[in-house]
Amino acid sequence: MNNPVQFETKLLSSLTKVFADETPTEQAFQSASALFGETYSFQVAYTSDTLLKNINVNIDSDLADRILIRSVGLAPSEMPCFQNPDDNVLRTTPGLYPDPLYELNQQSVNAVPEQWRSIWVSVELDESVAAGVHSIQFSFQSEEGESLAVSDVFQLTVIPAALPAQQLIHTEWFHVDCIATQYGVEVFSEAHWTLLERYVDAMVKHGMNMVLTPLFTPPLDTLVGGERPTVQLVKVDVEGDTYTFGFDQLTRWVKMCKKLDVKYFEFSHLFTQWGAKCAPKIMGTVQGEEKKLFGWETDASSEEYRSFLDQFLPSLDRYLKENGLDEQSWFHISDEPDLSQLESYQAASQIVRKHLSDYPIMDALSDLDMYERGLVQRPIPGNNHIEPFLEYGVPDLWTYYCCAQHQEVSNRFFNMPSSRNRIIGLQLYKFGLKGFLHWGFNFWYSQYSIDQKLDPYRSTDAKLAFPSGDSFLVYPGEEGPIESIRLEVLYEAMQDLRALELLEQKIGKEQTIKLLEEGLQEPLTFSVYPKGSGEWLLAARERINQAIASHYA
Repeated sequence: MNNPVQFETKLLSSLTKVFADETPTEQAFQSASALFGETYSFQVAYTSDTLLKNINVNIDSDLADRILIRSVGLAPSEMPCFQNPDDNVLRTTPGLYPDPLYELNQQSVNAVPEQWRSIWVSVELDESVAAGVHSIQFSFQSEEGESLAVSDVFQLTVIPAALPAQQLIHTEWFHVDCIATQYGVEVFSEAHWTLLERYVDAMVKHGMNMVLTPLFTPPLDTLVGGERPTVQLVKVDVEGDTYTFGFDQLTRWVKMCKKLDVKYFEFSHLFTQWGAKCAPKIMGTVQGEEKKLFGWETDASSEEYRSFLDQFLPSLDRYLKENGLDEQSWFHISDEPDLSQLESYQAASQIVRKHLSDYPIMDALSDLDMYERGLVQRPIPGNNHIEPFLEYGVPDLWTYYCCAQHQEVSNRFFNMPSSRNRIIGLQLYKFGLKGFLHWGFNFWYSQYSIDQKLDPYRSTDAKLAFPSGDSFLVYPGEEGPIESIRLEVLYEAMQDLRALELLEQKIGKEQTIKLLEEGLQEPLTFSVYPKGSGEWLLAARERINQAIASHYA
Protein backbone atom coordinates (compact mmCIF):
# COMPACT_ATOMS: atom_id res chain seq x y z
CA MET A 1 0.00 0.00 0.00
CA ASN A 2 1.36 3.41 -1.01
CA ASN A 3 2.03 5.92 1.74
CA PRO A 4 -0.05 9.10 1.33
CA VAL A 5 1.74 12.18 0.05
CA GLN A 6 2.74 14.61 2.79
CA PHE A 7 1.77 18.01 1.37
CA GLU A 8 1.74 21.14 3.51
CA THR A 9 0.56 24.70 2.76
CA LYS A 10 0.98 28.03 4.52
CA LEU A 11 -0.58 31.43 3.82
CA LEU A 12 1.99 34.22 3.67
CA SER A 13 1.97 37.92 2.86
CA SER A 14 3.42 39.37 -0.34
CA LEU A 15 6.42 40.54 1.69
CA THR A 16 7.81 37.06 2.41
CA LYS A 17 10.33 35.64 -0.04
CA VAL A 18 9.96 31.86 -0.13
CA PHE A 19 13.35 30.22 -0.72
CA ALA A 20 13.43 26.63 -1.94
CA ASP A 21 15.89 25.56 0.75
CA GLU A 22 14.38 27.32 3.75
CA THR A 23 11.20 26.69 5.73
CA PRO A 24 9.25 29.98 6.02
CA THR A 25 9.30 31.03 9.68
CA GLU A 26 6.84 33.92 9.42
CA GLN A 27 3.49 33.54 11.13
CA ALA A 28 0.64 32.48 8.86
CA PHE A 29 -0.95 35.52 7.20
CA GLN A 30 -4.69 34.94 7.02
CA SER A 31 -6.53 38.26 6.78
CA ALA A 32 -6.19 41.79 5.44
CA SER A 33 -8.18 44.64 3.94
CA ALA A 34 -8.02 46.46 0.63
CA LEU A 35 -9.68 49.33 -1.20
CA PHE A 36 -11.46 49.66 -4.52
CA GLY A 37 -8.98 50.17 -7.34
CA GLU A 38 -6.33 48.09 -5.61
CA THR A 39 -4.58 44.90 -6.67
CA TYR A 40 -4.15 42.93 -3.46
CA SER A 41 -1.46 40.24 -3.33
CA PHE A 42 -0.55 37.39 -0.97
CA GLN A 43 1.04 33.94 -1.28
CA VAL A 44 0.35 30.30 -0.59
CA ALA A 45 3.59 28.50 0.19
CA TYR A 46 3.72 24.73 -0.08
CA THR A 47 6.05 21.77 0.33
CA SER A 48 5.84 18.04 -0.35
CA ASP A 49 7.77 14.88 0.48
CA THR A 50 7.20 13.63 -3.07
CA LEU A 51 8.02 14.95 -6.53
CA LEU A 52 4.79 16.27 -8.03
CA LYS A 53 4.40 17.97 -11.40
CA ASN A 54 1.51 19.89 -12.92
CA ILE A 55 -0.37 20.30 -9.66
CA ASN A 56 -3.89 21.66 -10.11
CA VAL A 57 -4.90 24.60 -7.93
CA ASN A 58 -8.58 25.44 -7.54
CA ILE A 59 -9.99 28.63 -6.04
CA ASP A 60 -12.99 28.59 -3.74
CA SER A 61 -14.18 32.19 -3.47
CA ASP A 62 -16.87 34.55 -4.72
CA LEU A 63 -13.92 36.62 -6.01
CA ALA A 64 -12.57 33.72 -8.12
CA ASP A 65 -13.07 35.56 -11.42
CA ARG A 66 -10.91 38.44 -10.12
CA ILE A 67 -8.05 36.27 -8.88
CA LEU A 68 -4.88 35.59 -10.88
CA ILE A 69 -2.66 32.75 -9.65
CA ARG A 70 0.97 32.65 -10.73
CA SER A 71 3.80 30.29 -9.93
CA VAL A 72 6.78 31.94 -8.24
CA GLY A 73 9.87 30.96 -10.18
CA LEU A 74 13.50 30.91 -9.12
CA ALA A 75 16.20 33.03 -10.74
CA PRO A 76 19.97 32.60 -10.30
CA SER A 77 22.13 35.25 -8.70
CA GLU A 78 25.89 35.06 -8.92
CA MET A 79 26.25 38.51 -7.36
CA PRO A 80 23.45 39.26 -4.89
CA CYS A 81 25.25 42.29 -3.41
CA PHE A 82 28.41 44.35 -3.35
CA GLN A 83 31.00 43.90 -0.60
CA ASN A 84 30.08 45.07 2.89
CA PRO A 85 26.28 44.93 2.62
CA ASP A 86 24.28 46.23 5.54
CA ASP A 87 22.39 43.76 7.75
CA ASN A 88 18.95 44.39 6.20
CA VAL A 89 19.32 41.60 3.65
CA LEU A 90 17.99 38.04 3.52
CA ARG A 91 21.25 36.42 2.40
CA THR A 92 24.53 37.33 0.79
CA THR A 93 25.22 33.97 -0.87
CA PRO A 94 24.92 33.18 -4.57
CA GLY A 95 22.07 30.87 -5.46
CA LEU A 96 18.46 30.69 -6.53
CA TYR A 97 16.16 33.52 -5.48
CA PRO A 98 12.36 33.74 -5.81
CA ASP A 99 11.50 36.40 -8.38
CA PRO A 100 9.77 35.72 -11.75
CA LEU A 101 5.99 35.24 -11.68
CA TYR A 102 4.85 32.73 -14.28
CA GLU A 103 1.28 32.32 -15.37
CA LEU A 104 0.29 28.69 -15.06
CA ASN A 105 0.45 28.09 -18.82
CA GLN A 106 4.07 29.30 -18.71
CA GLN A 107 5.23 27.30 -15.70
CA SER A 108 3.02 24.82 -13.90
CA VAL A 109 2.83 24.42 -10.15
CA ASN A 110 5.38 21.77 -9.19
CA ALA A 111 6.64 20.37 -5.89
CA VAL A 112 10.19 19.11 -5.37
CA PRO A 113 10.75 16.86 -2.33
CA GLU A 114 11.69 18.77 0.84
CA GLN A 115 11.76 22.11 -0.97
CA TRP A 116 9.45 25.07 -0.48
CA ARG A 117 7.73 26.88 -3.32
CA SER A 118 4.84 29.35 -3.48
CA ILE A 119 2.04 30.59 -5.65
CA TRP A 120 1.40 34.32 -5.97
CA VAL A 121 -2.22 35.39 -5.63
CA SER A 122 -3.37 38.75 -7.06
CA VAL A 123 -6.92 39.99 -6.45
CA GLU A 124 -8.09 42.87 -8.64
CA LEU A 125 -10.75 44.97 -6.94
CA ASP A 126 -13.06 47.58 -8.38
CA GLU A 127 -16.31 49.18 -7.30
CA SER A 128 -18.43 46.33 -8.67
CA VAL A 129 -17.10 44.11 -5.85
CA ALA A 130 -19.33 43.95 -2.78
CA ALA A 131 -17.88 45.65 0.28
CA GLY A 132 -17.28 43.40 3.26
CA VAL A 133 -15.47 40.15 3.99
CA HIS A 134 -14.63 37.70 1.19
CA SER A 135 -13.21 34.25 1.90
CA ILE A 136 -10.54 32.80 -0.39
CA GLN A 137 -9.39 29.19 -0.14
CA PHE A 138 -7.28 26.96 -2.37
CA SER A 139 -7.34 23.23 -2.94
CA PHE A 140 -4.39 21.35 -4.43
CA GLN A 141 -4.74 18.16 -6.49
CA SER A 142 -2.17 15.99 -8.18
CA GLU A 143 -2.07 15.71 -11.95
CA GLU A 144 -4.05 12.48 -11.55
CA GLY A 145 -6.77 14.24 -9.55
CA GLU A 146 -5.78 13.04 -6.08
CA SER A 147 -6.48 15.56 -3.31
CA LEU A 148 -3.24 16.83 -1.75
CA ALA A 149 -4.31 19.62 0.60
CA VAL A 150 -6.73 22.45 1.23
CA SER A 151 -5.24 25.74 2.37
CA ASP A 152 -6.42 27.74 5.33
CA VAL A 153 -9.02 30.39 4.51
CA PHE A 154 -7.76 33.86 3.67
CA GLN A 155 -10.21 36.62 4.54
CA LEU A 156 -10.06 39.81 2.52
CA THR A 157 -12.17 42.72 3.73
CA VAL A 158 -13.07 45.12 0.92
CA ILE A 159 -13.49 48.69 2.18
CA PRO A 160 -15.98 50.75 0.12
CA ALA A 161 -13.53 53.58 -0.65
CA ALA A 162 -11.60 54.02 -3.89
CA LEU A 163 -7.90 54.73 -4.17
CA PRO A 164 -7.44 58.17 -5.74
CA ALA A 165 -5.54 58.51 -9.01
CA GLN A 166 -1.77 58.42 -8.62
CA GLN A 167 -0.28 61.91 -8.42
CA LEU A 168 3.35 60.81 -8.18
CA ILE A 169 5.19 60.79 -11.50
CA HIS A 170 6.89 57.41 -11.80
CA THR A 171 9.31 56.39 -14.53
CA GLU A 172 11.34 53.21 -14.92
CA TRP A 173 13.55 53.60 -17.96
CA PHE A 174 12.22 51.62 -20.88
CA HIS A 175 14.91 50.12 -23.12
CA VAL A 176 13.35 49.76 -26.55
CA ASP A 177 16.51 48.29 -28.07
CA CYS A 178 16.69 45.47 -25.51
CA ILE A 179 13.26 44.26 -26.64
CA ALA A 180 14.25 44.23 -30.32
CA THR A 181 17.47 42.37 -29.49
CA GLN A 182 15.92 39.86 -27.12
CA TYR A 183 13.10 38.90 -29.49
CA GLY A 184 15.15 39.09 -32.68
CA VAL A 185 12.82 41.58 -34.37
CA GLU A 186 13.63 44.62 -36.46
CA VAL A 187 13.43 47.93 -34.62
CA PHE A 188 9.98 49.52 -35.12
CA SER A 189 8.75 46.64 -37.25
CA GLU A 190 5.14 45.61 -36.64
CA ALA A 191 6.37 42.76 -34.43
CA HIS A 192 8.40 45.25 -32.39
CA TRP A 193 5.44 47.63 -31.98
CA THR A 194 3.27 44.74 -30.76
CA LEU A 195 5.84 43.88 -28.10
CA LEU A 196 6.37 47.52 -27.13
CA GLU A 197 2.65 47.88 -26.48
CA ARG A 198 2.58 44.83 -24.20
CA TYR A 199 5.51 46.10 -22.15
CA VAL A 200 4.18 49.65 -21.83
CA ASP A 201 0.83 48.20 -20.79
CA ALA A 202 2.56 46.28 -17.97
CA MET A 203 4.33 49.46 -16.89
CA VAL A 204 1.14 51.51 -16.69
CA LYS A 205 -0.69 48.76 -14.81
CA HIS A 206 2.04 48.94 -12.16
CA GLY A 207 1.97 52.67 -11.56
CA MET A 208 4.45 53.91 -14.15
CA ASN A 209 2.82 56.91 -15.77
CA MET A 210 5.85 58.38 -17.55
CA VAL A 211 7.77 56.63 -20.33
CA LEU A 212 11.31 57.22 -21.60
CA THR A 213 10.83 58.15 -25.25
CA PRO A 214 13.77 57.69 -27.64
CA LEU A 215 13.80 60.76 -29.86
CA PHE A 216 17.29 59.47 -30.66
CA THR A 217 19.08 56.38 -29.37
CA PRO A 218 19.39 57.05 -25.61
CA PRO A 219 23.07 57.53 -24.63
CA LEU A 220 22.68 55.44 -21.50
CA ASP A 221 25.00 52.76 -20.13
CA THR A 222 27.06 52.72 -23.30
CA LEU A 223 30.80 52.13 -23.44
CA VAL A 224 32.65 55.23 -24.65
CA GLY A 225 33.08 54.61 -28.36
CA GLY A 226 30.53 51.79 -28.27
CA GLU A 227 27.02 51.68 -29.68
CA ARG A 228 23.58 50.46 -28.81
CA PRO A 229 21.13 49.50 -31.58
CA THR A 230 19.53 52.50 -33.26
CA VAL A 231 16.08 53.23 -31.83
CA GLN A 232 15.33 56.68 -33.21
CA LEU A 233 11.76 57.95 -33.43
CA VAL A 234 12.63 61.20 -35.22
CA LYS A 235 13.49 61.08 -38.93
CA VAL A 236 16.29 63.46 -39.91
CA ASP A 237 16.93 64.61 -43.49
CA VAL A 238 20.06 66.59 -44.27
CA GLU A 239 20.66 69.04 -47.10
CA GLY A 240 23.85 71.01 -46.67
CA ASP A 241 23.64 72.71 -43.31
CA THR A 242 19.86 72.40 -43.13
CA TYR A 243 17.97 69.69 -41.26
CA THR A 244 14.34 68.74 -41.65
CA PHE A 245 12.53 66.49 -39.22
CA GLY A 246 9.82 63.85 -39.55
CA PHE A 247 7.70 62.97 -36.54
CA ASP A 248 5.51 60.16 -37.90
CA GLN A 249 7.10 57.45 -35.74
CA LEU A 250 6.95 59.71 -32.68
CA THR A 251 3.25 60.29 -33.38
CA ARG A 252 2.67 56.54 -33.48
CA TRP A 253 4.56 56.16 -30.19
CA VAL A 254 2.50 58.91 -28.53
CA LYS A 255 -0.79 57.40 -29.74
CA MET A 256 0.20 53.96 -28.41
CA CYS A 257 1.22 55.39 -25.04
CA LYS A 258 -1.89 57.55 -24.69
CA LYS A 259 -4.12 54.58 -25.53
CA LEU A 260 -2.45 52.74 -22.63
CA ASP A 261 -2.94 55.75 -20.31
CA VAL A 262 0.63 57.05 -20.14
CA LYS A 263 0.45 60.58 -18.72
CA TYR A 264 3.96 61.96 -19.34
CA PHE A 265 6.71 61.69 -21.95
CA GLU A 266 10.33 61.77 -20.81
CA PHE A 267 12.50 62.52 -23.80
CA SER A 268 15.85 60.81 -24.07
CA HIS A 269 19.03 62.63 -23.05
CA LEU A 270 20.38 65.14 -25.56
CA PHE A 271 24.00 64.55 -24.47
CA THR A 272 26.04 61.57 -23.33
CA GLN A 273 25.95 60.21 -19.78
CA TRP A 274 28.31 61.34 -17.00
CA GLY A 275 28.97 64.92 -17.97
CA ALA A 276 27.48 65.80 -21.37
CA LYS A 277 30.79 65.67 -23.21
CA CYS A 278 29.52 64.22 -26.50
CA ALA A 279 26.44 64.06 -28.70
CA PRO A 280 24.22 60.98 -28.66
CA LYS A 281 24.10 58.73 -31.71
CA ILE A 282 21.88 60.44 -34.29
CA MET A 283 21.19 58.97 -37.71
CA GLY A 284 20.09 60.94 -40.76
CA THR A 285 19.50 60.66 -44.48
CA VAL A 286 22.08 62.40 -46.67
CA GLN A 287 21.48 62.26 -50.45
CA GLY A 288 19.25 59.23 -49.99
CA GLU A 289 21.73 57.35 -47.83
CA GLU A 290 21.34 56.61 -44.10
CA LYS A 291 24.40 57.88 -42.19
CA LYS A 292 25.49 58.51 -38.63
CA LEU A 293 25.49 62.28 -38.20
CA PHE A 294 26.66 62.53 -34.58
CA GLY A 295 28.05 60.31 -31.85
CA TRP A 296 31.04 59.86 -29.55
CA GLU A 297 33.24 61.62 -32.08
CA THR A 298 31.09 64.78 -31.81
CA ASP A 299 32.09 67.26 -29.13
CA ALA A 300 28.92 68.33 -27.31
CA SER A 301 29.69 72.02 -27.69
CA SER A 302 30.83 71.80 -31.32
CA GLU A 303 29.36 74.30 -33.77
CA GLU A 304 28.01 71.38 -35.81
CA TYR A 305 25.95 69.91 -32.97
CA ARG A 306 24.85 73.34 -31.73
CA SER A 307 23.52 74.10 -35.20
CA PHE A 308 21.64 70.79 -35.22
CA LEU A 309 20.00 71.51 -31.84
CA ASP A 310 19.22 75.09 -32.86
CA GLN A 311 17.16 73.63 -35.70
CA PHE A 312 15.80 70.52 -34.02
CA LEU A 313 14.61 71.87 -30.67
CA PRO A 314 12.37 74.65 -32.08
CA SER A 315 10.92 72.10 -34.53
CA LEU A 316 10.21 69.66 -31.68
CA ASP A 317 8.75 72.46 -29.56
CA ARG A 318 6.29 73.31 -32.36
CA TYR A 319 5.36 69.65 -32.77
CA LEU A 320 4.68 69.22 -29.05
CA LYS A 321 2.55 72.38 -28.86
CA GLU A 322 0.60 71.57 -32.03
CA ASN A 323 -0.18 68.11 -30.63
CA GLY A 324 -1.08 69.28 -27.14
CA LEU A 325 1.92 67.52 -25.58
CA ASP A 326 3.77 70.51 -24.15
CA GLU A 327 2.25 70.08 -20.66
CA GLN A 328 3.22 66.40 -20.58
CA SER A 329 6.79 66.60 -21.85
CA TRP A 330 9.98 66.45 -19.79
CA PHE A 331 13.61 66.64 -20.93
CA HIS A 332 17.06 65.46 -19.86
CA ILE A 333 20.50 66.90 -20.59
CA SER A 334 22.94 64.28 -19.22
CA ASP A 335 22.57 61.57 -16.62
CA GLU A 336 24.48 61.80 -13.30
CA PRO A 337 26.82 64.76 -13.87
CA ASP A 338 29.15 65.80 -11.05
CA LEU A 339 31.22 68.88 -10.26
CA SER A 340 34.24 67.59 -12.21
CA GLN A 341 32.08 67.87 -15.35
CA LEU A 342 30.80 71.33 -14.51
CA GLU A 343 32.00 73.06 -17.65
CA SER A 344 30.65 70.59 -20.20
CA TYR A 345 27.33 70.21 -18.40
CA GLN A 346 26.91 73.99 -18.10
CA ALA A 347 27.54 74.47 -21.83
CA ALA A 348 25.05 71.73 -22.71
CA SER A 349 22.49 73.14 -20.31
CA GLN A 350 22.70 76.58 -21.90
CA ILE A 351 22.10 75.16 -25.40
CA VAL A 352 19.00 73.25 -24.29
CA ARG A 353 17.52 75.91 -22.07
CA LYS A 354 17.77 78.47 -24.85
CA HIS A 355 14.98 76.57 -26.62
CA LEU A 356 13.20 74.60 -23.90
CA SER A 357 12.93 77.01 -20.99
CA ASP A 358 9.16 76.40 -20.83
CA TYR A 359 9.65 72.67 -20.17
CA PRO A 360 10.78 70.85 -17.03
CA ILE A 361 14.39 69.69 -17.47
CA MET A 362 15.54 67.07 -14.97
CA ASP A 363 18.64 65.02 -14.31
CA ALA A 364 19.79 62.52 -11.73
CA LEU A 365 22.53 64.04 -9.59
CA SER A 366 23.56 63.89 -5.97
CA ASP A 367 25.50 67.12 -5.45
CA LEU A 368 23.41 70.01 -4.11
CA ASP A 369 26.11 72.45 -5.25
CA MET A 370 25.17 71.91 -8.90
CA TYR A 371 21.59 72.84 -8.09
CA GLU A 372 22.63 75.87 -6.05
CA ARG A 373 24.67 77.10 -9.02
CA GLY A 374 21.54 76.98 -11.14
CA LEU A 375 22.87 74.30 -13.48
CA VAL A 376 20.14 71.70 -12.93
CA GLN A 377 16.57 72.95 -12.91
CA ARG A 378 15.04 69.76 -11.49
CA PRO A 379 17.59 67.71 -9.56
CA ILE A 380 16.84 64.05 -8.82
CA PRO A 381 19.10 63.00 -5.93
CA GLY A 382 19.56 59.39 -4.92
CA ASN A 383 17.57 58.41 -1.83
CA ASN A 384 20.88 58.15 0.07
CA HIS A 385 21.78 61.77 -0.83
CA ILE A 386 18.36 63.38 -0.47
CA GLU A 387 18.64 64.90 3.02
CA PRO A 388 20.52 68.09 1.97
CA PHE A 389 17.97 68.67 -0.82
CA LEU A 390 15.09 68.28 1.66
CA GLU A 391 16.76 70.65 4.13
CA TYR A 392 17.39 73.19 1.35
CA GLY A 393 13.70 73.07 0.46
CA VAL A 394 14.13 72.18 -3.23
CA PRO A 395 10.61 72.46 -4.70
CA ASP A 396 8.89 69.59 -6.52
CA LEU A 397 11.65 67.18 -5.52
CA TRP A 398 12.07 63.68 -6.96
CA THR A 399 14.34 60.82 -5.90
CA TYR A 400 15.85 57.72 -7.46
CA TYR A 401 17.88 54.69 -6.50
CA CYS A 402 20.12 52.33 -8.44
CA CYS A 403 22.98 49.96 -7.57
CA ALA A 404 24.87 52.68 -5.67
CA GLN A 405 22.05 52.99 -3.12
CA HIS A 406 22.81 49.71 -1.36
CA GLN A 407 23.41 50.87 2.21
CA GLU A 408 20.48 51.55 4.59
CA VAL A 409 17.99 52.99 2.09
CA SER A 410 15.12 51.39 0.17
CA ASN A 411 16.00 49.29 -2.85
CA ARG A 412 14.90 46.10 -4.57
CA PHE A 413 17.78 43.67 -5.04
CA PHE A 414 16.96 39.96 -5.03
CA ASN A 415 18.58 39.52 -1.62
CA MET A 416 16.68 42.32 0.11
CA PRO A 417 13.47 41.75 2.05
CA SER A 418 10.42 42.89 0.11
CA SER A 419 9.59 45.32 2.91
CA ARG A 420 12.73 47.25 1.91
CA ASN A 421 11.28 47.56 -1.59
CA ARG A 422 7.81 48.59 -0.41
CA ILE A 423 8.83 51.16 2.24
CA ILE A 424 9.56 53.73 -0.49
CA GLY A 425 5.83 54.46 -0.85
CA LEU A 426 5.54 55.65 2.75
CA GLN A 427 8.74 57.70 2.43
CA LEU A 428 7.62 59.37 -0.79
CA TYR A 429 4.36 60.30 0.92
CA LYS A 430 5.82 61.68 4.14
CA PHE A 431 8.32 63.94 2.37
CA GLY A 432 5.91 65.06 -0.34
CA LEU A 433 8.04 63.96 -3.27
CA LYS A 434 6.67 64.56 -6.75
CA GLY A 435 8.46 61.87 -8.68
CA PHE A 436 10.43 58.62 -8.58
CA LEU A 437 12.90 57.44 -11.23
CA HIS A 438 14.79 54.23 -11.81
CA TRP A 439 17.05 53.36 -14.72
CA GLY A 440 16.13 49.74 -15.30
CA PHE A 441 12.67 48.49 -16.25
CA ASN A 442 14.13 46.04 -18.78
CA PHE A 443 17.87 46.51 -19.24
CA TRP A 444 18.89 43.10 -20.57
CA TYR A 445 22.43 43.94 -21.76
CA SER A 446 25.66 43.72 -19.79
CA GLN A 447 27.13 46.84 -18.23
CA TYR A 448 27.99 49.48 -20.85
CA SER A 449 25.88 47.46 -23.33
CA ILE A 450 28.95 45.46 -24.35
CA ASP A 451 27.20 42.07 -24.46
CA GLN A 452 23.84 42.57 -26.12
CA LYS A 453 23.04 38.85 -26.29
CA LEU A 454 22.62 38.47 -22.54
CA ASP A 455 20.15 35.87 -21.23
CA PRO A 456 18.40 37.63 -18.30
CA TYR A 457 17.18 34.28 -16.98
CA ARG A 458 20.81 33.26 -16.46
CA SER A 459 22.66 36.53 -15.83
CA THR A 460 20.59 38.66 -13.48
CA ASP A 461 23.47 40.98 -12.56
CA ALA A 462 24.42 42.33 -16.03
CA LYS A 463 27.54 40.14 -16.02
CA LEU A 464 28.68 40.88 -12.45
CA ALA A 465 28.05 44.63 -12.78
CA PHE A 466 25.05 45.35 -10.58
CA PRO A 467 23.53 43.28 -7.75
CA SER A 468 20.79 41.01 -9.08
CA GLY A 469 17.53 42.90 -9.27
CA ASP A 470 18.94 46.31 -10.17
CA SER A 471 18.82 46.27 -13.96
CA PHE A 472 15.34 44.92 -14.69
CA LEU A 473 11.89 44.42 -13.20
CA VAL A 474 10.52 42.15 -15.95
CA TYR A 475 11.81 39.16 -17.86
CA PRO A 476 11.25 38.53 -21.57
CA GLY A 477 8.41 36.05 -21.97
CA GLU A 478 7.49 34.36 -25.21
CA GLU A 479 4.86 36.95 -26.12
CA GLY A 480 5.51 39.76 -23.65
CA PRO A 481 6.74 40.53 -20.15
CA ILE A 482 7.09 38.04 -17.33
CA GLU A 483 6.51 40.13 -14.23
CA SER A 484 8.39 39.78 -10.95
CA ILE A 485 7.81 39.81 -7.21
CA ARG A 486 9.79 43.06 -7.12
CA LEU A 487 7.49 44.71 -9.67
CA GLU A 488 4.37 43.70 -7.74
CA VAL A 489 5.77 44.87 -4.41
CA LEU A 490 6.87 48.19 -5.91
CA TYR A 491 3.29 48.65 -7.12
CA GLU A 492 2.09 47.93 -3.59
CA ALA A 493 4.28 50.86 -2.50
CA MET A 494 2.46 53.07 -5.01
CA GLN A 495 -0.88 51.85 -3.66
CA ASP A 496 0.24 52.63 -0.09
CA LEU A 497 1.09 56.16 -1.23
CA ARG A 498 -2.37 56.61 -2.77
CA ALA A 499 -4.10 55.24 0.35
CA LEU A 500 -2.21 57.77 2.48
CA GLU A 501 -3.26 60.56 0.12
CA LEU A 502 -6.89 59.43 0.46
CA LEU A 503 -6.65 59.49 4.24
CA GLU A 504 -5.01 62.91 4.14
CA GLN A 505 -8.13 64.24 2.37
CA LYS A 506 -10.10 63.23 5.48
CA ILE A 507 -7.81 64.06 8.42
CA GLY A 508 -4.96 66.20 7.07
CA LYS A 509 -1.28 65.38 6.53
CA GLU A 510 -0.08 65.89 10.10
CA GLN A 511 -2.57 63.40 11.56
CA THR A 512 -1.95 60.96 8.70
CA ILE A 513 1.80 60.94 9.41
CA LYS A 514 1.13 60.55 13.13
CA LEU A 515 -1.01 57.47 12.45
CA LEU A 516 1.55 56.14 9.97
CA GLU A 517 4.45 56.42 12.45
CA GLU A 518 2.59 54.82 15.35
CA GLY A 519 4.83 52.39 17.20
CA LEU A 520 8.11 53.69 15.74
CA GLN A 521 11.05 54.43 18.03
CA GLU A 522 12.01 57.41 15.86
CA PRO A 523 10.41 59.23 12.92
CA LEU A 524 10.49 57.66 9.45
CA THR A 525 13.25 58.92 7.13
CA PHE A 526 14.79 57.57 3.95
CA SER A 527 17.39 55.64 5.96
CA VAL A 528 15.52 55.06 9.25
CA TYR A 529 12.58 52.68 9.03
CA PRO A 530 11.66 49.28 10.50
CA LYS A 531 13.92 46.60 9.07
CA GLY A 532 13.17 42.93 8.51
CA SER A 533 10.02 40.94 7.87
CA GLY A 534 7.54 43.66 7.05
CA GLU A 535 5.13 43.06 9.93
CA TRP A 536 5.24 46.74 10.91
CA LEU A 537 4.61 47.83 7.34
CA LEU A 538 1.61 45.52 6.95
CA ALA A 539 0.21 46.72 10.27
CA ALA A 540 0.73 50.35 9.26
CA ARG A 541 -1.20 49.83 6.04
CA GLU A 542 -3.96 48.13 8.02
CA ARG A 543 -4.16 51.14 10.37
CA ILE A 544 -4.44 53.44 7.37
CA ASN A 545 -7.21 51.30 5.88
CA GLN A 546 -9.19 51.21 9.13
CA ALA A 547 -8.92 54.98 9.48
CA ILE A 548 -10.19 55.35 5.90
CA ALA A 549 -13.01 52.88 6.60
CA SER A 550 -14.17 54.93 9.57
CA HIS A 551 -14.97 57.79 7.18
CA TYR A 552 -16.98 55.56 4.83
CA ALA A 553 -19.00 53.65 7.42
